[in-house]
Amino acid sequence: MTISRRDFIKVGMAAGTAVSIPSILRAQTSPADSRTVRMVMSNFTVFDPIFSTDGTTQNHGLAIYDTLFALDSKFKPQPQMVGKWGVSDDKKSYTFELRDGLGWHDGTPVTAADCVASIRRWGQVASGGQLLMERARDISRKDDKTFTIALKEPLGILIDLLAKVSLPSLFIMREKDAARPATEQVTANIGSGPFKFNEALANPGASFTYDRNEQYVPSGEPSDGLAGGKLVKVDRVIWNYIADQQTALAALQAGEVDFLQSPPADFYSAIESDPNVALQVLDKGGQDLCLRMNFLQKPFDNVKARQAMLHLIDQEAFLRVMAPDPKYGYTVTSIFGNGTPYSNDENTRWFKKGGDPEKAKQLFKEAGYAGEKVVILDPTDWRAGHDASQLLAAELRKIGVNAELAPSDWAGVVERQANKGPVENGGWSIFITSDFDFTQGDPVTAVFLDASGEGFAGWPKNAEYEALRAKWADVETLEERQALARKMQRIWWDFVGDVRLGQAVSPIARRKVLTGLIEMPRVTMWNMQKA
Repeated sequence: MTISRRDFIKVGMAAGTAVSIPSILRAQTSPADSRTVRMVMSNFTVFDPIFSTDGTTQNHGLAIYDTLFALDSKFKPQPQMVGKWGVSDDKKSYTFELRDGLGWHDGTPVTAADCVASIRRWGQVASGGQLLMERARDISRKDDKTFTIALKEPLGILIDLLAKVSLPSLFIMREKDAARPATEQVTANIGSGPFKFNEALANPGASFTYDRNEQYVPSGEPSDGLAGGKLVKVDRVIWNYIADQQTALAALQAGEVDFLQSPPADFYSAIESDPNVALQVLDKGGQDLCLRMNFLQKPFDNVKARQAMLHLIDQEAFLRVMAPDPKYGYTVTSIFGNGTPYSNDENTRWFKKGGDPEKAKQLFKEAGYAGEKVVILDPTDWRAGHDASQLLAAELRKIGVNAELAPSDWAGVVERQANKGPVENGGWSIFITSDFDFTQGDPVTAVFLDASGEGFAGWPKNAEYEALRAKWADVETLEERQALARKMQRIWWDFVGDVRLGQAVSPIARRKVLTGLIEMPRVTMWNMQKA
């Protein structure tokens, strides 16, 4: 099987038919105006950003919820909902006071009790939250605007944990919503953030509508990254889901949408040649592409089979599919990413240009592989992931592995990846995903770097590695953390917690009349405006 991106779609076709394709949006929506922004985003079916680790759900959370702290453009935590905060001399008691003007979309005020309940719910599932709950002696309301976190022992990274954008982020919900276990979805979609979710106009599978929260009071600080004042300069934002990327590009070029989240690389030249649209990199550090294997089911419950995947992968081949422009794609061999202070080359002798298919075949044999079906979740609406999944299936078949693709949209991948059962019962073997390169510098919160067996889908488990990861929060100097990072990476590549496919920087495409987009590793809707 030969995989060619050009077999799927041609740049010339994309450019030549941009205005001739019948637009699904023309029939469904009124023409855009200067106070409405239409964005083509990934589909999503789960709206609770604590229940789900899907990136689009997290972007939805940023629109309708708010956070206690937020990262500025230098990735430093800054107060967001918090107006004042302080820590005791012994570093074991933190006091937080909410700023004025915070209110829920239902008209009720945000209280300290909402914050306490939200922290506790987040602490059930987020690795950083779990660390906080382990160290906490008490988290309690002091009065309507003030709450405290009392610790058993100092936790110097506490404020960093509260501000992280690692999945799931700490979004503050109403106490009655946050009282639900994190394993049960919150469906109310009532936050205190700069946008309100318009339930009446929700059209699942097609579009979701967000209206400006007229009662939102921004913080008084200048906008800086995800921090500072969230100034809303439009009245409405509509997220459209268009599965066919060619149709999405045609809509962008025709002015029927203003923003395209993930244009395929084949479209870059067509976009750059259009005087009305532009490419823009919002996430400068890009994403680390990752192959997750199911540790709970055959064949990847066997370490030899996981090691086989490490040798099978030719990162440059996958980057030619997922990030073919060399200025947007890079190989990555460190579990700590390419752009963090902890990136290192420990135990990376497995990396080989072109991969080593014969070594992979030998390791599958040593694992006792007997022809079991290997199901690859195939996201048909994520072009790069779809092409890479097909390439992966082809490479596995070449060495005698019974690989089968399970196509669905990304929302379907997210739903199925929660299934821990065998493939015969709707389970899975492999899926491809990504996470921000900069988050790999914090193994406490990075979902890829959890090997507790209870973390992100794939559920890697290794006690020796976890014992080292547990030390991270208490190591104080850069040099000590760098040494710890090398020890962790040595163990990781022995038991193969996952396999990296490379690092990709993915620009968005926008109409040039849309400006003010925040250049951070999340899609936000405040600050942008249309000419």
